[in-house]
Amino acid sequence: MSEPGTGLSIPLPTGRRLYWGLFLNSLLLALGLYVLVTPADLGSLRLVGYGLIWLTVSAWVLATTEPDPSSPSVRRRARVVAAGYFGLLLFAGGVVGAGIGEAATGFRIAWLPFGFGPAALYSGAVVTINLIPIYLVGYGALAYLVYDTVIEASGSAAAGLLGLFSCVSCSWPIIVSLASAVTGGSSILVASALQVSYGLSTGVFVLTAALLYWRPSEWLAGLRQ
Repeated sequence: MSEPGTGLSIPLPTGRRLYWGLFLNSLLLALGLYVLVTPADLGSLRLVGYGLIWLTVSAWVLATTEPDPSSPSVRRRARVVAAGYFGLLLFAGGVVGAGIGEAATGFRIAWLPFGFGPAALYSGAVVTINLIPIYLVGYGALAYLVYDTVIEASGSAAAGLLGLFSCVSCSWPIIVSLASAVTGGSSILVASALQVSYGLSTGVFVLTAALLYWRPSEWLAGLRQ
């Protein structure tokens, strides 16, 4: 029992705990507002959960990844490699693709479950574009990790670039996407940009982010030789 007049001491979060608490509360608030003020509904709670995972992991990557100081030439090279990787993800994942000729329907907004929507979809004769929020943010986070990887591996540029593109972790999303397309992916308008099951695409994303963030010391040692 506490002494008279002392009252209860309630610990308040500080630092990163405070910021992450604010982020998660803001995410849930955005979810509530999205359902209330748009034509969308919660739909599948499983899909909403996947969307929250993508957004949370992406925010964690962007907030905690701090590239090492490097020369302007190294940073330029890292930006080129990261931009190329981001482009590969967009293409392999179905975010940007070939047009569908006379079957094109133009531009529309799809009110998909939170995170997947609102999605800006364009179906043209020459190109199709499927801007699904969680994949744009998630692919951007993976590209930022690749940018950080190239800078850290800059001690041996040639070996670093070869190791980067042969790295299993950063190749997984592309390989899984292309394999799904070959075996018959689902609709690009409603399915995920990875064209595979939502659970598998989420698992691949989380594992890829983890492996690019906590890079095996042996692999980095090999790049620096």
